[in-house]
Amino acid sequence: MSLMTDLRQKSNFSKNMVSSYGTIIAGIGIIIVFMMMSPNSFATLDNLINITRQISFLVIIAVGATLVMSVKEFDLSIGAMASFGGVVSAQLAATGSPIFICILAPIVFGFGIGMINGLIITHFKVISFVTTLAMGTVIGGVTFWLTGGSTVFENIPAAFQFIGQTKLGVIPLLSIIMIKTVFIFWYMMSNMSLGRRFYAIGGNEKASEISGIHIKRYKTIAFALSGMLAAFTGALLASRLGSAHPTGGDGFFLPAYAAVFLGMTVIRSGVPNIIGTLYGAVVLGVLANGLTILQVPSYMQDVITGIIIIVALIIQKLGRTS
Repeated sequence: MSLMTDLRQKSNFSKNMVSSYGTIIAGIGIIIVFMMMSPNSFATLDNLINITRQISFLVIIAVGATLVMSVKEFDLSIGAMASFGGVVSAQLAATGSPIFICILAPIVFGFGIGMINGLIITHFKVISFVTTLAMGTVIGGVTFWLTGGSTVFENIPAAFQFIGQTKLGVIPLLSIIMIKTVFIFWYMMSNMSLGRRFYAIGGNEKASEISGIHIKRYKTIAFALSGMLAAFTGALLASRLGSAHPTGGDGFFLPAYAAVFLGMTVIRSGVPNIIGTLYGAVVLGVLANGLTILQVPSYMQDVITGIIIIVALIIQKLGRTS
């Protein structure tokens, strides 16, 4: 009898270790492997700074996904929204609009479209998965219509690339924007009533409604903020590249949710959180950077990202059943 008890305790301990520290150990392991395989290219200060700039887009769009997931919903339109934001920003720049407007306009459009998503989902009781997938298709069509399916790059002024390519000392401005975005939304989710209401809805929607929380309002706000951050990501990407492709932001969708799921295994197990999402994005960024340095084909990064999501889900399941 005592032997069975010991075995159960050891099993529970192993599950707790995996669910609590598995992702952290895996992240450290990835870094060690790349440092050993490419010490002169990977393990340098310049490459570390480069990684922070590379992940800035992923972190910002993933923060938006985190907000939506905190209310137990999904926004599948974020990739298309990023593409749309980049195109709108680049086209405005090409027409000579002030740089402030080039960045602000996508943010406003993204917020408005995200709000429409939220209103449809909450007022008409349509599943967010279906609604945002359809909205993403609509946005993608509009983006292709705006560009004719071609890349926007002609007549874009050098001033438009200031945000995406400027450094303050050795630190890219994009990295600073990423850090500020993380801090703002971490503070909002941790210390403001808006964030607490998001978590209350995600924890128990029925109880939140009984306690007087306006479910429809706060879910709509979550979708609006997600759309805003996705469009902002697209504008920053266009500034970085000096151009915008009608599908330029589509590739952020899967990594963004991979970052959120990874983050849910590190801090506040099973709960979307901003710091966890940042860690998840760092792991994915380090992985992509290391594989690129080792000249691993780009399609393998998609394969590995998908595997990471599956493993993260398994780790979450282990955490819940332990």
